[in-house]
Amino acid sequence: MNDVSDIFNRYEAIRHRMPHARFGAATRKLDSLLDIAADADAFVFDAYGVLNIGETPISGAAQRLDELRAAGKAIRILSNAASYSHPAAVEKFAKLGISVTPNEIVTSRDAAISGLGSGLWGCITAPHDDLADIDADICRLDKNPEDFDRVESFLFLSSTAWTDDHQAILTQSLRNRPRPVIVANADLVAPREGGFSLEPGHYAHLLADAGLGQMTFFGKPFPQVHQMIEATLPDTPPDRIVMSGDTLHTDILGAAARGWRTVLVTRDGLFSGTDTEDFCRRSAIFPNWRTERI
Repeated sequence: MNDVSDIFNRYEAIRHRMPHARFGAATRKLDSLLDIAADADAFVFDAYGVLNIGETPISGAAQRLDELRAAGKAIRILSNAASYSHPAAVEKFAKLGISVTPNEIVTSRDAAISGLGSGLWGCITAPHDDLADIDADICRLDKNPEDFDRVESFLFLSSTAWTDDHQAILTQSLRNRPRPVIVANADLVAPREGGFSLEPGHYAHLLADAGLGQMTFFGKPFPQVHQMIEATLPDTPPDRIVMSGDTLHTDILGAAARGWRTVLVTRDGLFSGTDTEDFCRRSAIFPNWRTERI
């Protein structure tokens, strides 16, 4: 799934599983977020497509965050990336040259692992992930069907090493015995230097299409991560929070459902090189503003 139209159509096909939001029909163009600094007390940023593409920082992003901080604005990063622990996420942004503090980052992993219950969890994650931040009984899953069958629930953190063979084993195991599946990254794809990677949401929605498992999705557009952001901004009204993201169905829809205002960032992420206004009309998802880069 490396074509923007295919990705958009897939998001539309699964939209019935997403939160609902109301939108106006007008989107105003910005030169940068500085144009609306007076309209917000807090700026929340998606990472991929807004601050970075894969392991490459987007030009000017780090400077813009510093400028908004200097103007007295709270800064938060809200990422669906669940391959890294919270300290590793902070370290990753530091390596990208983007200065953030631990309290400025909320990830879908943070939300997903905050309420894990008892029992043996089958964990789907990246090879580099030591799972040290997860306080639960974990079985790391690979290609042994017996491991899939013996766990009581599944935690899907990363699709970095996930293949169609793995997906077939998981599918059959859930057919044999339905169990809960916690999906810590609701994205279908993520923009990388060489195209789009398939993310956990892609595989989990295939299972949901087939009526398998008991799915719980974490990350944008689902509300738990937004609630975590709001908890760090207790005195900030929702309409004084501005979300900047590159996707309509995750960043814009999820934020609008919480009453936040929204900016679609168009140059580097999902809709790079496309007519975003057409996609807005087709989905009836209209951000308050749009800008090429923050």
